[in-house]
Amino acid sequence: MQIDFHTEQLIRLALAEDIGRGDCTTMYTVDPALQARAVVWVKEPSRIAGLPLAKRVFHTVDPALQFTYLAHDGDDLADRQAVCEIVGKACSILTAERTALNFLARLTGIATKTRDAANLIAGTKTRLLDTRKTTPGWRSIEKYAVAVGGGCNHRHGLDDMVLIKDNHIAMAGGVRVAIERARAHAGVAQKIEVEVDTLEQLVEALAAEPDMILLDNMSTSQLAQAVAMSEGRVTLEASGNMTLSRLPEVAATGVDYISMGALTHAARSIDVGLDIEPFMALRVGDQP
Repeated sequence: MQIDFHTEQLIRLALAEDIGRGDCTTMYTVDPALQARAVVWVKEPSRIAGLPLAKRVFHTVDPALQFTYLAHDGDDLADRQAVCEIVGKACSILTAERTALNFLARLTGIATKTRDAANLIAGTKTRLLDTRKTTPGWRSIEKYAVAVGGGCNHRHGLDDMVLIKDNHIAMAGGVRVAIERARAHAGVAQKIEVEVDTLEQLVEALAAEPDMILLDNMSTSQLAQAVAMSEGRVTLEASGNMTLSRLPEVAATGVDYISMGALTHAARSIDVGLDIEPFMALRVGDQP
């Protein structure tokens, strides 16, 4: 995981939000010279994501902290498993704890949900896509977690590619005119995708030859018809009303992609905790 400028700023914002004018509880109760060893545990089966981000949180609070990986992003974990160890000033560890665990719990939840969804369509041609339904400010790291979980990233933002949705079509005056206008302005590397919600619109879209067509909120039988009508001439993405239980039947229609906003907006944070003891009281990987 690359910690870019945006992620650095996100970490600093999160720490400023949590620490405010200072961690008064730690300052009042813990000897500032006390050294400690802490172990972070993931407490339920999951696919881990976000450990490098957690490391950066601890090092932002105190660069002298020693961080050791006991697992790595992409690992599938059993029930209760240690994923990292931190050694250094107890005050620093305690101050960084909640922010680091928040990032780790959230991203691991997304990676786990994505893994479970991707497994349901394994062995088919269909691949799983995320959407822009992400936590404001967290898009790059949430999409990273989707990739760790085995999904594929759709466009990152409005400037990546052209995706003509129903409201664009309404304002442009139709599917074909919207595609033609987009093609007149798009760069040579920009793909053009258009959303359709009826088979009649699909016919119009196919005639205009976009790079991709998004089949929105169609029934499984309609998706199968759309695949047959398209005859492999264009990449097809199914979206809308996608649940885990529905994924296998949608993949069986032969669509190229299924996009699920729920991978990010509905993922449950995984239970993650930190145990800390004065230095030398806890060995690497030991469970308290």
